Amino acid sequence: MHAPDRYRPTERFGDRVDDYRRYRPGYPAALSRWLMAEAGLQPGDAVADIGAGTGLLSRDLLAAGLAVHAVEPNAAMRAAAEADLGRQPGFASVAGTAEATTLPAASVSLVTAAQAYHWFEPEAARAESLRILRPGGHAALIWNVRRIDSRFAEAYETLLMARCPDYAAGQPHQASAEEIARYFGPSATRPISFDYQQRFDFDGLKGRLLSSSYTPPAGDPARAPLLEALRSLFDQHQQDGQVAFGYDTRAWIARLRP
Repeated sequence: MHAPDRYRPTERFGDRVDDYRRYRPGYPAALSRWLMAEAGLQPGDAVADIGAGTGLLSRDLLAAGLAVHAVEPNAAMRAAAEADLGRQPGFASVAGTAEATTLPAASVSLVTAAQAYHWFEPEAARAESLRILRPGGHAALIWNVRRIDSRFAEAYETLLMARCPDYAAGQPHQASAEEIARYFGPSATRPISFDYQQRFDFDGLKGRLLSSSYTPPAGDPARAPLLEALRSLFDQHQQDGQVAFGYDTRAWIARLRP
């Protein structure tokens, strides 16, 4: 899961921040309500959103009235979150990692990691979560998992496997059940899944593809053929000028215990 020499987890999205901010999926509104109910949170309570990226989950947590410490090691991603959310009450941008957040001990009631835990060093991240959580605090791991449940989705998956070597080689996209259990340790988790969808015209589909760190960067000779194949795929599968990405938004929460 955690292979910093290969994947450079704190750096790898730095050259595609704008596409990430504009085209990556957010989260269903029901998710933040569920997190608050499960963790027993009230407006004004503090959350550490670790690996916050451009602030896709932080935005929803702020809208729910929580005070959010958006912990992000990548400077470009952190700057995008600050530009979008910096004027909102309760938002604090933090240059830190899952393993060393820089937050005070016992300072937050909930730790979240959305689309991020599979980049963490598991033991150190768990220890840091326990350090910054108040007694009785909760932790939640969240992923949007793209469904392969349509002809378009199957064709898109085939495209990634054929033209994105990092994807085909098994770059981590979500932690396994064993890795999730390892983080929560003896704590009993409560899982949930929500339906979520994005719809894209071709420019949006292109941005969604290029937001992924396994796609060729600008200047790579493999990029133009990939985008040509994407155009053909879109033309074949679009309906009324759009295609749909379906997701299962999967979340686990527990009161974290040593």
